[in-house]
Amino acid sequence: MRRQKTLAVLGVAAAVALVATGCSASGGGGNDDTNAKQELTFLTHWGPDQVKLLEAAGTAFTTANPDITIKVQAVPFGNLLSTLRTQGSSPDGPTIAGVYDAWMPELARDKLAAVAPDDVAASVKSNWPQGVVTAATQEGKIHGIPNEVDLYQLNYNKAVFKDAGIADPPKTWDEVLSAAKAITATGQGRQGIGFITNWNSGAVHPFLSLLASDGGTFLNDAGGKAQLDSPQALETAKFYQQLVDEGLTQASMSTANANTTGPYLDNFVNGKTGMIIMANWWESALKDAMGDKFADVGTAPIPVGPSGDASHSISYSWDTIVNANASAAKQAAAWKFLSWLNGPDSGEAGSSAMGDILMSMGILPSRTSDVAAHADKLKTPFLSSYVAALDSAVPFPTVLGGSASADALQRQVEALLNKQADAATAMKNAQSDVDNALTAAR
Repeated sequence: MRRQKTLAVLGVAAAVALVATGCSASGGGGNDDTNAKQELTFLTHWGPDQVKLLEAAGTAFTTANPDITIKVQAVPFGNLLSTLRTQGSSPDGPTIAGVYDAWMPELARDKLAAVAPDDVAASVKSNWPQGVVTAATQEGKIHGIPNEVDLYQLNYNKAVFKDAGIADPPKTWDEVLSAAKAITATGQGRQGIGFITNWNSGAVHPFLSLLASDGGTFLNDAGGKAQLDSPQALETAKFYQQLVDEGLTQASMSTANANTTGPYLDNFVNGKTGMIIMANWWESALKDAMGDKFADVGTAPIPVGPSGDASHSISYSWDTIVNANASAAKQAAAWKFLSWLNGPDSGEAGSSAMGDILMSMGILPSRTSDVAAHADKLKTPFLSSYVAALDSAVPFPTVLGGSASADALQRQVEALLNKQADAATAMKNAQSDVDNALTAAR
């Protein structure tokens, strides 16, 4: 559920402090000599600029640890999970991989993600927020080190709002409707609000953010059953249906992919879409596409529904895992590198090297000390709303079948947006399909 990110490059520290103490091994597929040289392959979906930063960090680590070298392997996001599954079952496959947290249950079950050593697990529990720690945990064991956290807010075009006579961003669903009507009434082929289609997370996460802001939830507390037969889910679906029926959103203007290219981005950039609900990481895409007009982009909390009492965003995170099938020596070397990469002494001014790389992409780092180290950079007009929403965000459930359940909900959200189903039918189908996806994964 992601995209390759291409952004301006911030330097990882040119001179990097010496690495922290090593970590214990967590078992593995061999008994090779722990004193032998180890080449670690780091699998990522990042773009060329970020790969260079990761390579630079690896080089800095190797300077202090000449027996460990880092080789970065980049694949498109759409190939990341399949590459990990096909190559990760081998001791010679990628040693380290960056993974979307919704994949963690299956990766842990299938013995592709190693259990973190005790010292690494203790560090994660002490230095990261509970929500991202939970996402990295399966059956009581931490299987990775969190890095980025992403969430959603309302983005709006200030110039379009001014043209439509709208003074402030909407705080409630009724205000969204009023603003969307005013924007659409200006003509020029505009839609009031755009919703992504043709990409699962882009379709599902905004819907679930609105649902959470109406007091509803995707799954029950145990994560084993959908809650899309609730009154709040029906209200959310009816809100979508009203926007569609009144011509305030147009599915044809909102198609996108995991790179957010296509009509969804183009129409917002060109002032044809007044509002969207989108994640913090696409700041870079907006800057690249809008230039000086990026100053017209405003961000605001997710509008609150009629049954809700506060704004809530769906959040998700990414983790860095170690190949459980790698030799014990490689696993030990990998955890040592990752502890350094994500530690407070590897970057600039109290940040980790990973924190610096993430900030270069406009992505929120999740380590508490990284957030503090980059506090000034996180106070920008675009990012500040996202940072403020972190404490009230609702993590996307990391359960077996989570990815398949998102696919199931995506189909029904898109059926709503394409006028192929009404609200009641879409939620009835979604309840059944999500339950089936969760059952099938167990």
